[in-house]
Amino acid sequence: MKSAISLTAALVFFTIFSGRAFSQMGPDIQALLDSYKKSAGVSEFSAAEGKKFFNSRRVHSVNKEERSCSACHTVDPTKQGKTPVGKVIEPMAPSVNKERFTDPKKVEKWFKRNCEYVLERECTPREKGDFITYMFSI
Repeated sequence: MKSAISLTAALVFFTIFSGRAFSQMGPDIQALLDSYKKSAGVSEFSAAEGKKFFNSRRVHSVNKEERSCSACHTVDPTKQGKTPVGKVIEPMAPSVNKERFTDPKKVEKWFKRNCEYVLERECTPREKGDFITYMFSI
């Protein structure tokens, strides 16, 4: 009986907490996500896939160095990161950085720049949607 109550309490807490994080998403970003869904041909994005994408390392074809989103942004998106030249990057998670994911033009600009750096190609709409979904789940 106690475990059922604990499980119910945990589910209620998770539902309230995750709803709060996603409620921070502005209408412009929701519209951007909807356009990614349409382009990707999916009805939902996956925070788990976004986390996997964020942390996965890829070897750069020319420099032969490993690159990942988390290499600069840290494995904890609620913390500050650093660029390869040492410039501070404010946290990625909108839960601690209210400026993140508020302007669709900036989102697209940074996806273009960072996807080219990490992947040596543009990110797909699916990758972008999963990534944003992960960031809002934190």
